[in-house]
Amino acid sequence: MYTEGLLPAPDPHRVFGWKKFSWLTEDWKPDYPAVIVVNPGSPCEAFLPTTPPHSHAWTQYAERKGGPSDQPALRTLRVGGPLHGPVAHGLACGAHIIVHHGRPWNSLAYHGHGYRTERRILRKSWGITSHQEWQAQLLALLATDDRISVLEFVLGLRRTIAHDFGGQVETGYWLDAAAGVLGARAEGGTVLTPDGATKTAPAPEAETEARVNHVQHLIGRITRYEARMRADGILGESQYVTSADAWDLGRASCMARWGLSTRHGTLPEAEAAVIEAGRNAARCYESWQDFSAGFILGRCLHFDNDKFGSWYQDMVTVHRILMSDPSSPWLNLSFR
Repeated sequence: MYTEGLLPAPDPHRVFGWKKFSWLTEDWKPDYPAVIVVNPGSPCEAFLPTTPPHSHAWTQYAERKGGPSDQPALRTLRVGGPLHGPVAHGLACGAHIIVHHGRPWNSLAYHGHGYRTERRILRKSWGITSHQEWQAQLLALLATDDRISVLEFVLGLRRTIAHDFGGQVETGYWLDAAAGVLGARAEGGTVLTPDGATKTAPAPEAETEARVNHVQHLIGRITRYEARMRADGILGESQYVTSADAWDLGRASCMARWGLSTRHGTLPEAEAAVIEAGRNAARCYESWQDFSAGFILGRCLHFDNDKFGSWYQDMVTVHRILMSDPSSPWLNLSFR
């Protein structure tokens, strides 16, 4: 048996599962070994008896300590986890999710809840059951330069307006500008594509109106979340979210680790993906605070439904931990 901080790095031929202390008292069979070796081969190797009268001690421990709590906590591996450099930076980009679940933020050799549970979670939440599916999802999360979503369109439009006018962007102007851009596109004309110049037909008026309404509704949601984030100290008084790509890049950092815990990916693949997530984040954002705001906005627009419920509040808790704890990677690693 191993304690969490001394679990060996994942390899294709050995997997691990969580066991609570109660397992030693409730499920331990008489013909099982009389001694458990804890953290074998390490400086803190221990040989612990399991038979009576020692089993009474296990019963006491089982009553005091269960299993993984999954409560938000900033935990750091001082041995066996990177503290500096590009791998540490990339791992820190996934800290929202990892700290929320109380796992060590700098553990690339990730085991999570154990092999079987991790496979079940990845299959249920992401539909991933193979190396190919894991790799495809990971590449999709990292490919922030290859796609422009509606969300990135409206955030990018605001960045352009702010750059051109050198200051704050009034929401009304932003709404009008979005309507103007979509209206101009709907008129049709000649556009440049990878295959050359292509003529487009005018879009139906009803279709254009629906697009404008959708985009303006999204802008309204963004401004409400930003106002709340300013009130909660995630954004400064005059700050706004420049991009929500952090939502994908943070999950890419975690997806790399989940690939290891499920054995769908290898350690070299995971390390390369974590480094790329960090590099992409440094291109998109100026600071950890900017990155965090982008992650929280992306998460909430997908799941929170404007309720400011647990999807939002959980991340506020994690953000405050990471921006205040002296051992936080966000306070000890430069963002760029």
